Amino acid sequence: MVNIKEQHLLLSECAPPPAIPIPQSVTESFANIIHGLTVGHLTDRVIQRSKRMILDTLGVGFLGTSTEVFRKVSQYSKIYSSNTSSTVWGQPDLRLPPSYAAFVNGVAIHSMDFDDTWHPATHPSGAVLPALTALSEAPPPSAKFSGLDLLLAFNVGIEVQGRLMHFSKEASDIPKRFHPPSVVGTLGSAAAASKLLGLSLTECQEALAIAASFAGAPMANAATQTKPLHIGNAARHGTEAAFLAMLGLQGNKHILDLATGFGAFYTNYSPKVLPSLDSHSWLLDEQDVAFKRFPAHLATHWVAEAAASVRQHLVLSDRALLPADHIEEIVLRVPDVQYVNRPFPDSEHEARHSFQYVACTVLLDGGIAVPSFHKDQVSRPQVTELLRKVKLEHPSDNLPNFNTLYCEVSITLKNGAAFTERCSTFYGHWRNPLNQEDLQKKFRVNATRVLPPNTLESLIKTVEKLEDLEDCSVLTTLLKGSEETSKTSRM
Repeated sequence: MVNIKEQHLLLSECAPPPAIPIPQSVTESFANIIHGLTVGHLTDRVIQRSKRMILDTLGVGFLGTSTEVFRKVSQYSKIYSSNTSSTVWGQPDLRLPPSYAAFVNGVAIHSMDFDDTWHPATHPSGAVLPALTALSEAPPPSAKFSGLDLLLAFNVGIEVQGRLMHFSKEASDIPKRFHPPSVVGTLGSAAAASKLLGLSLTECQEALAIAASFAGAPMANAATQTKPLHIGNAARHGTEAAFLAMLGLQGNKHILDLATGFGAFYTNYSPKVLPSLDSHSWLLDEQDVAFKRFPAHLATHWVAEAAASVRQHLVLSDRALLPADHIEEIVLRVPDVQYVNRPFPDSEHEARHSFQYVACTVLLDGGIAVPSFHKDQVSRPQVTELLRKVKLEHPSDNLPNFNTLYCEVSITLKNGAAFTERCSTFYGHWRNPLNQEDLQKKFRVNATRVLPPNTLESLIKTVEKLEDLEDCSVLTTLLKGSEETSKTSRM
């Protein structure tokens, strides 16, 4: 008879070795933070910064409803219908299926290139917020979403974009191949939608894989009416990826791990497993965004401030501006960013992507704003005369990176006098952020054509206290605007 001690010894000799945990993949680690992050993980700084991003994004979205590209995509989207519909911001007489509401609102946000910019370089909010406002009107029958639900999902979408961009040095610089919101924005939108809709861990993983096959748009369409579609498509396709994952559609479960997966969009792609939920920290806690004071490519904001400073040397004693024919040459020392090097822009979209146009407009007018990009302003003879005097230089230390670039503007007069001014950090950059008063002022100016005054002020207060909002339907009701204001803005 075998005693108990011998029996235990025999069993231990026959037992298989203890299982070695299978290392978690990068894609699994992303799904884990999408699924596992809670409102308890949000910090006060992240909440405050994300509310500023939301307010600014809503404002530029309202302004964008006045553009030709918005009108075209709205007209196109009307061919789609659904039993479930969502608000198109500032358009009380237009509702669309959630994915198409996300699309047209995303287009509006980027239609003037007036939306926020992050580092590494992307426009983070425009891909995420339209998806969430659309989905907040299409919850499961038994659910409603709170302001905290919206803030959490928004920050999950922002976080996913930031984490992905940190996997490649190429992503740190101003882009040359793909427009980042069309890449990381699509996955950020899918992550945010997955969080708001309560997808399972596996479904979150599938949503990322599906979104990756929706991602990507070439930089060749910068400075055209098509570029705003990059943001709109990111919002729409992220929403659709989450819906498809809910229905059980499957993709490659290692999409973020592979050079042939998400790595196809970036050189030197080196993904890493994310920290566990217990040690999670938000990138937005460490890195704020930049808010623009005029609607143009972010790199032109350094040019505008340097040009404004050098203009002071051209103002005569009677406060008149020195005539342009006294100027021999204007030199802009900027990074080598080809798609913002447009010596003679021929449209509002090209002007928004022109170092030269922004510099000349500020020199002539003393400032630059939304009307500066209207066709009649872009084609002014005075602007054309000044543009002929401009040349660009690209110093070797002035790299195409929003965290380090600078601009010098040098003017040489025909009498030999020369003046140079430099901008290293413009007002609105994350190192010199807009104060709350100026951020709200920008929102009011942008939204006033679409929203009546009482709705506008209510929306500011609602976003200020978003974490206390019990039901997001309060927010989406305000986003509709009013019939009367909508008709006036169209006129």
